[in-house]
Amino acid sequence: MAEKVYGLLGRKLGHSWSVPIHAALGCGGYRLIELEPEQLGPFLARQDIGGLNVTIPYKRDVMPYCDVIDEAAQAIGSVNTLARRADGKLYAWNTDAAGFCWMARRAGVELSGRKVVILGSGGASLTAQAMARRLGAREVVVISRSGENNYGNLERHADAEIVVNTTPVGMYPNNGAAPVDLAAFPRCQGVLDVIYNPRRTALLLQAESLGIPCSDGLPMLVAQAKAAEEHFFDRSIPDSENARILSMLRRDSANIVLIGMPGCGKTTVGQALAALTGREAIDIDARIVSRAGCSIPQIFAQGGETSFRALEREETAEAGKLSGKIILTGGGVVKDARNYGPLHQNGRIYHLIRDLNALPTEGRPLSQGADLSAMWAERAPLYARFRDTAVENRGTVAETAAMIWRDFCENSGT
Repeated sequence: MAEKVYGLLGRKLGHSWSVPIHAALGCGGYRLIELEPEQLGPFLARQDIGGLNVTIPYKRDVMPYCDVIDEAAQAIGSVNTLARRADGKLYAWNTDAAGFCWMARRAGVELSGRKVVILGSGGASLTAQAMARRLGAREVVVISRSGENNYGNLERHADAEIVVNTTPVGMYPNNGAAPVDLAAFPRCQGVLDVIYNPRRTALLLQAESLGIPCSDGLPMLVAQAKAAEEHFFDRSIPDSENARILSMLRRDSANIVLIGMPGCGKTTVGQALAALTGREAIDIDARIVSRAGCSIPQIFAQGGETSFRALEREETAEAGKLSGKIILTGGGVVKDARNYGPLHQNGRIYHLIRDLNALPTEGRPLSQGADLSAMWAERAPLYARFRDTAVENRGTVAETAAMIWRDFCENSGT
């Protein structure tokens, strides 16, 4: 008997995390299946299909090829889960619905009785609209680029209390973009973004800064995958699997970011962490040197600190897009507030603290001949603003690395 096909169907899937999710759920043969529109029909006619998830841009396009569409999915107008049953028919469901509800509930975002603005009008938007109504939203408004309600007349909906982003704006690799400025919604009490890479889009970073409850789309992705597996194999899976798998993915994908004064041990501790965890260490200063083709003192000599900080900002933005890395920053990365978003979007930030008398200054342009106490006084509040936690680097390098790794394992999965 031929082996059945399980996987994610879409057009461009380089950003997907579905394979490790389904592997964790027990479907080891799950794979990514990239198809062009003209390939869709012939592929869906295959009799060896076991189970498929469907993503952009095919959540509506696959519906004509399905023999049986679940009533709830039919009402939503899009599907994201397919399975071929023993009768040879292709069945379809919308498990994004269950994922959306779990994402909102987990984030503490209450939709009942509230006005909900949904950004985007594609397949994910249809699910969000249906679930917002099911969860009791007082009013649901869809914002599109050219519809009656669009990005040029957001002031109509300044009373919105919940904002849901279903567009790809801000998704890797185009990190840093936001579909709207939350200042347009002064009564906002919750933000949901279906994007899951990066962990914190520019929209979610703004929500965090405003103290608004929010969530990325990874909880939705995990919960819909669990529901999809139940359809694939006609079996029940404990709801506890959602939290277990989400925690695992958070830990595996988050970056460990080290900040601190020049000479505090970021490089040596980072190298020890790389050896301990098997993760790649990304040294931003080393990347700057490679890009400039000269040493950091030479960069300062030729273009001053302004030139160096511009290079640092660009390399920090690129490094921050990565996942599952150890990122080693320069001592002054905190001097530019614009570096916080790129480092925080996928990372847990550790501030290494070491006695000022133990800080070496050789080869460090801003440390040589400087008053380190004055430098610390200037930067201490900046480090405090960037960091998630502080770590005293007083013991051995191995001890400090182990301390960071323990904290990371305990706190990065939330």
